[in-house]
Amino acid sequence: MTVISSNTGIGDLTFATAIWPYADREQKKYFGVAAYLAVPTGSYNSQQAFNTGESRYRSDSQMGYQQPIIENLNRMIAVDTMWFGGNSQCAAACFSANNTSLNKKPLTTTQLGPLYKLNENYTFGASYFYVAGGATTIGNTYQNNVVNTQRFLLSALAYYHVGRISLQYGRDMEIKNSLIETRRLAVRFTTEF
Repeated sequence: MTVISSNTGIGDLTFATAIWPYADREQKKYFGVAAYLAVPTGSYNSQQAFNTGESRYRSDSQMGYQQPIIENLNRMIAVDTMWFGGNSQCAAACFSANNTSLNKKPLTTTQLGPLYKLNENYTFGASYFYVAGGATTIGNTYQNNVVNTQRFLLSALAYYHVGRISLQYGRDMEIKNSLIETRRLAVRFTTEF
């Protein structure tokens, strides 16, 4: 019988920023850029397989463009690339008795699809995602795990004075080397404080 140790503590601290270098409100055309940086501040123990922290830096840069097709129907495209720092203290999660190095190549996601704004409160969307990259090496051993995934996601967003509610449904369409997600259903509530 295998016992998985428990882990408590905070996760890695993430900093984020976004700007819109181009925003034409009259023509409803927008170009945005965002960046994220995750700092290894979370709880980490190399002898545990599961940790709240990753013991490595991660950064992500995104850019997206949106413009109308007709009246309330828009099209959008976004590209996102995540870079991973190395973890030189990987043991249990790397299936090693001693600390070894874990390295991961950049992972890029391309997303495109239509958005329909019914009114000021309700928006609907359909997105196609293509995800590629992210191969890892443990020590000097290549893991042959390049991600190559295609999936779709249907979304409904409701904006209220108390916050935003989102409902999403999707699934993987094609997997060449990754875990298979047969269904995804997500309900989220977001509010400002």
